[in-house]
This record gives sequence, structure tokens and C-alpha cells, in this order.
Amino acid sequence: MSYATVMVSLALNQSNDARLEIAGQLAERFDARIIGITAGLFSPPLYYTMGEQAQRLLDQGHASLRRRIDELEAQFRAAMHARAKSAEWRCAADFPARYVVREARAADLVVTGQDSADAVADPFELASPGDLVMQAGRPLLVVPETGNWLDLRRIMVAWKDTAEARRAIVDALPMLREASDVTVVEILEEEVDRAAATIGVNDVVGWLSAHGVVATAQVPGERGDAAGRLERLASELGAGLIVAGAYGHSRLREWLLGGVTKRLLSPSGRCSLLSR
Repeated sequence: MSYATVMVSLALNQSNDARLEIAGQLAERFDARIIGITAGLFSPPLYYTMGEQAQRLLDQGHASLRRRIDELEAQFRAAMHARAKSAEWRCAADFPARYVVREARAADLVVTGQDSADAVADPFELASPGDLVMQAGRPLLVVPETGNWLDLRRIMVAWKDTAEARRAIVDALPMLREASDVTVVEILEEEVDRAAATIGVNDVVGWLSAHGVVATAQVPGERGDAAGRLERLASELGAGLIVAGAYGHSRLREWLLGGVTKRLLSPSGRCSLLSR
């Protein structure tokens, strides 16, 4: 298993430098083809207007959107020049999340930027990572805004014995095989027995070994604050990537695991690979 096709989702209203750089590194590392993708819709202002003035406003808005999409295509092609096996561009006048979710069928992995904590995502201009991970049916690599290197030397797997975590570790196998140090960690919830959790994590380590990945297991004794503990442990391990299942209820955004999924959609200093 490898990543034959990587899709990179570009935002109309955010910097795309980090995600383009990481997508280029993936293309080089896995000899992959790259699909650049974006979409957007012009959202007219809410104040009332009519006639020629309204038509002129619509024409200007659509022209501005078209220019921005053309700029993104040029940026994408320049970033992928001599790095990818091939580069394909896809764009549409559509809600970004809806379009990227539909087109994700063509990719093994979708690269996107982090969730913005400073502003409400505009569904007319941005495919938010929360929507993508819940709906795309493909693993999502979330790149921090300051990211410029996909560091696969040390990887941490945030384990929980769920379908989502099992899917994530399979989706991450190409990256896990690149690592020299993989740690599988389970942060205990109140009702989970540590001895049983240790058996499960050791099973995961054994499964990874059968797939050519040398890993170690950790089940810390402390309980609670899974998001904070995972972040601190990743820093202690020097992990450049966290692999995890994504948990929540699509549109309702009812994040579980003490906010682990939400935290990993806004990574700081390292990438996150999430699967659902």
C-alpha cells in the first residue's frame, strides 16, 4: 500500500503555502500524482439592491472569484513543478466542502490546512477540515499554518479501540513505514481497565510488526484530559505526526475524547492524520 494520488485542498481566503509544500513533499516521497482542488461561490451582500446595479455587483463578484481561482491554479502548478509524477487541477463554482468531498473519491489522501480558531469558517470560500474529515471517506492530513516539513522520523498513534482508530492506522501505514520510531499510546478513560488497554495496545504493536513497522506501546496511568496529555506526550516523544481516529457527529460537531479530534484539526508544530 502507498499513496498513489494525493489531493490538496486549497482555500480562497487563507494562505496555502504550508499545505502546498507538504503536498509536494508527499509527491516526492511516495512518487505520487497530485490533484489540486478548490471551489467557491460568490455570496452577495445582504443589503437590498436591484436592476443594473445588482447585475453589476454579481458580475464583479463572479469575476473576482474566477481571478482568485486562476491565481490558485498558477500557485499550485508552480509549487508542484518537477515534484509530482503528474499534476491535475480541479475547480468549480460550488460550496468548497461539498465539492472536495465529492471529488475525494479520486485520491488516497487529502491534504488541508488547520481549522482556524480566530474566525468562523466561511462555507462559500473554505472547505473546513472538520467537514472534510467527517464526510470525505478518505484520510485527512491536517497541516499547521507554520508547517514546512512533514517530519516522519517519529510518529505517535493516538489509539482507542474503535473502528475509526483501526481505519486510521491502516490509512497511515505508508507513513508509518517511513518512521524510525513509532509509539502507540492510549490515554485511559474512566471506565477503561488499564490491563485490558495494555493488551489491546500490544496487539496493535504486534499488528504493525507484521506489516514491517517497529513500534512500542505506552498506556500512561493518568486518566482524563486526553487532548492535553496526547499533546504533551507527542512533544516529549518529538513526534512529527499524530495518527488518530476522528470522532464526532458531522454537522452537530459534538466532539468526543475531551476534544481530541478538535485539537488535532488545529495542530501546532506537527501534522495530524485523521480518519473516520
